[in-house]
Amino acid sequence: MRPFGERWRAPYACDPGAARGRLYPEAVSPTRSDFQRDRDRIIHSSAFRRLKHKTQVFVYHEGDHFRTRLTHTIEVSQIARALARSLGLDEDLAEALALSHDLGHTPFGHTGEDTLDECMRSFGGFDHNAQALRIVTRLERRYAEYDGLNLTWETLEGLVKHNGPLLDADGKPTSRYAERGIPLAILEYNAQQDLELATYASAEAQAAAIADDIAYDAHDIDDGLRAGLFGVEDLREVPFLDTLLREIEARYPKLDLSRRIHELTRRVITRFVEDVVAEGDRRLAALAPASAADIRHANATTICFSPAMQEAEASVKRFLYAHMYRHPKVMEVRRQADDVLRDLFRRFMTDPQAMPEEWRADLPTDEPRLARRVADYIAGMTDRYAILEHRRLFDVTPDLR
Repeated sequence: MRPFGERWRAPYACDPGAARGRLYPEAVSPTRSDFQRDRDRIIHSSAFRRLKHKTQVFVYHEGDHFRTRLTHTIEVSQIARALARSLGLDEDLAEALALSHDLGHTPFGHTGEDTLDECMRSFGGFDHNAQALRIVTRLERRYAEYDGLNLTWETLEGLVKHNGPLLDADGKPTSRYAERGIPLAILEYNAQQDLELATYASAEAQAAAIADDIAYDAHDIDDGLRAGLFGVEDLREVPFLDTLLREIEARYPKLDLSRRIHELTRRVITRFVEDVVAEGDRRLAALAPASAADIRHANATTICFSPAMQEAEASVKRFLYAHMYRHPKVMEVRRQADDVLRDLFRRFMTDPQAMPEEWRADLPTDEPRLARRVADYIAGMTDRYAILEHRRLFDVTPDLR
């Protein structure tokens, strides 16, 4: 008999009953699967709570209706579960991966990551995926017996490889890391527990990754329109969006702007999700995987957009890049945020005693390890806390408006 509450899983789904275990062995829970426990540990982590005050594009005080990292993460989780259920995957693992995918992000969105990467250039750089791994394996200090959250192999693997293999068949870094190499944090952990960096991640991790893209596109259209960075008519330059707008106008010719925006964003999500399910079904039928291992050893991503929808999604991203991410208003805030984080990094490197007590305990004596300590501290800050720390240490702090 199937355990109470457990849903059907396809043969190629990850089975929590056959999970590869945790770095530190633990007794099986009588009430939750291993993947459910991973999900719960992520939700109860300090890093997850901090997502509430980390922004995507706008800073925290721009308005209550714009997305934060937390609201984005919840939206990704919903889409990931929908994809997992439609494709016969383990919903709890897909959800755990969706909930953890942004844990390593800095304050001030991608600006913060770019800035911290520049500051850390001489010390191995900064990568938000590697930082997420550091958080769940080292920096979270909640449990009596170990640092980190002691997540299952499947969750850690998906966290690191959700965008594809990190190594090619010859053991060389793939395109993303070809120039600078794989981040040290990933290599160090991989030496403890082999995450099979040359293979694809599970179908659940792939579902969480594409759910991230879907959520990003939909809510950035929503936020950009509501912020006045572009108008509905501007969206017509994207054929995919123009088609959706025409559908809405034909069915609801007198719909007010707020409802038009919502009808558009919900259709964007629906079309993307339906396409991924259809393409996933097609690729799964062609691959005929008998196990999760067959997904990992495939020669291409299995859960993805069709070629036509991939181009449509890319056109949405090109529009948002030009009209939102590079909008003069956003760029000015990005410049100010860059100044804040550079000031903080320089100050803590020259005066590490300026950090809180828990961060200056047992300070490393060599510069690279000190820089990583400073980066860990800054990366964990919320937007609001970074501004407060800057005000504490400097006479003038930008308004970030």
